This record gives sequence, structure tokens and C-alpha cells, in this order.
Amino acid sequence: MQLSWSAEDEAFRAALARFLEEHCPPEAREYTRHPDVDAPSILPEWAREWQATLFDHGWMVPGYPPELGGRNATPVQTLIYLEELAARDIPRSLHFPGYAIVGPSLLEFGNADQRAMAPAAIRGDTVWCIGMSEPNAGSDLAGLQTRAALDGDDFVVNGQKVWTSYAMVADKCMCYVRTNPDVPKHKGISVLIVDVDTPGIDVRPIRHITGPAEFAEVFFTDVRVPRANLLGELDAGWRITTGSLAHERGGLWVGGVARCRATVDELVEVAQRRGLETDPGIRRDIAAVYEEATSLWALGHKGFAALSSGPSDGAGGAPEHSYMKLAYSELLRGLFEMGMELEGPFGAVTGGDGADMVWWRRFFASFAGTIAGGTSEIQRNIIAQRVLGLPRGA
Repeated sequence: MQLSWSAEDEAFRAALARFLEEHCPPEAREYTRHPDVDAPSILPEWAREWQATLFDHGWMVPGYPPELGGRNATPVQTLIYLEELAARDIPRSLHFPGYAIVGPSLLEFGNADQRAMAPAAIRGDTVWCIGMSEPNAGSDLAGLQTRAALDGDDFVVNGQKVWTSYAMVADKCMCYVRTNPDVPKHKGISVLIVDVDTPGIDVRPIRHITGPAEFAEVFFTDVRVPRANLLGELDAGWRITTGSLAHERGGLWVGGVARCRATVDELVEVAQRRGLETDPGIRRDIAAVYEEATSLWALGHKGFAALSSGPSDGAGGAPEHSYMKLAYSELLRGLFEMGMELEGPFGAVTGGDGADMVWWRRFFASFAGTIAGGTSEIQRNIIAQRVLGLPRGA
């Protein structure tokens, strides 16, 4: 039996390939492998222009209609799109929140004025940050304490967010706040659209161990937000929260697993360059991670098929995709550590012995992947309770 895409889908793939060859900037082709950690901005101009080019040609979110940066692509074509970008190691955006979380949320839950903000978010004309995590409510989002109290036609917001990506350069914040402290914690949350330059907001960047500052703490002190900026219904923000996380995780597995598979190939190259390819222990270790990466790729496609043909599991996607984020982020961390070990003494420095990879930087950065979008511990709880149906611990 031969498995293949339809002629229409292959024509879609060919059109995408032609577009990428013609329009993709060299910075995008090199970004994932050689990111510029000393860049003056986490959103360089080339990245903003590239995102706008994708939008204008219908390649930003192919499944959307043209006015939203797409071309009404089918789910299968969207998967082809994600796989082709992953195979070429080309990012479609360095500003994930706008097109993947804010845009879908505005379209699904917003009023007419708010839905009109979606194209700019998807195109990247408006930069957004997401105010979710707090010092005592990271992955346990329902425990958030940032308060928003109604005062006439305004909400008055007080509290703190942390690990807020892009807050230093954002125009707006999609902020999750507690509007009713007297009900179960999942039921008293609302979502506000907040202009980041509003008086009372203090943004303090957090610098990574690897150098750049991509996160920030955001403090709110008597920040007045018009009631018209409420997204969805009052006290019904948990539904938006669940949708936001589903949008965030839904397609990430393609790029994540592709990075795993590409990194396995790099490990083989390192072993060959250092004359370690005949070592039985190293051969066994590389074979094991190859099997794991290939299995994740197959599992992701299984989840995609299930998600395309029926309702979700209620946990933000297909059951397989609940596992994918946990699996590939943990695997990547192990792969980068293996790369450091294979490089020997040069694994802890920025180059040498013919090495063209900065394994130590990738290893340190990989820890963020096990935290962002829900920690590995929280992912295990979700899988145990919502997928496997296990009871909560005493």
C-alpha cells in the first residue's frame, strides 16, 4: 500500500515551496540554528516584515480566509504547511501570542469591535503579550490573584504578572484577572484587553541565563481599563483560558518534533566527526532517541487524524496532543545534553574542534521549553486526570 497526499494537496505544497523560495528572507532561514542572541530587539524588523509578507500572500494562517491572512486551506493542507516550514526550519513569526492566541480568541469571543482587531494581531502590526502567570499562580492559572474591580465604566486592576513574553515591546495585553473572589476559583476569572502604555503599568524585563531578555514582570497599580475592553462575558474567562491554551498547543507539536528529528541527525553528524560512530554505547543511545522522535512524529499524525474527524477530548485537543508538548520538550532537553556530551570538552564552550553548534546555549534554553505553555508537571496532571481519567491525589 502506498500512502500519499492528493494531487490538490501536492499542488498546495508546491505553491508554498515556490513562495518560500521567492520571499523568505535569509534571516528566517538561519534564525533557529543561529539565533542572534545579541539582537537589540526580540522582534527584529526582518521578522515583522516577514510576518506581514506571509499575511499579505495568504500564508500566515492558511486555514483562515484571505482577509485574515489565509487561503481557506483544508486541515490536511494546514498540516502540510506546518511540516514544510518545519522541514526548512523557517519560523513564520517571532511573535507567537498575536497570531496563535490573541487572534483566535478575539475571533471566537470578541464583539464586533474586538474581532476587528484580529487582522492586525495576526499580521503583527499590533504586538500583544499574554498576562497569565503570576508569582503564586504559574501553571495553576485558576489560582491567579490580580484583581479587577468595577468602578463606574472602568475596571481598576491591581496585581502582578510574571514570565510575560514580549511585554517590553507589546502594544496590548490580553490580561486574565479575578473579577469575583467569592466563587470557586475557576468561575471568577475575566479577560481584559489592556493598553500597555496605560498609567499604572510597570514592565520590568527578566534576563535569561543565556543573555537575552524575552520575559518580564508586569505590575498593575490602580490601572483603569474601560469596561468595553472586557473580552467575552464577565466572570467567564476560564472558557477563554482553555481556548487560549488549546490554540497555543494545537500546532506546536509539528515544529517541536521536527526540531527533535533534526537534532538527532545533528547528533549523528557530531558522532561521525569525532570518530565515535562505532562506539556501541553511543550507537545505542542515538538509536533510542531516533526511535523516540520517530514515534512522536507518528503519534502527532494520529492525534491530527483524530482531531480532524471528531470532537476533542475536552483537554484542549486530541488526547495524543496532550502528551506531545510534554514529550517533545523533555526529549529536546535530553538531545541537547547528549550533544554536549558527544562534543566532549568543547560541548561547554562556544565552538571549536570543527563544531558549528552552540550546544550549551541550546541546552540551557531547553529548560524554558519544559515550563512555557504549562510545566511538564502540570502536563502530567492533565494527562492523568483528563486523558487517563485517574482520580486526584488526596
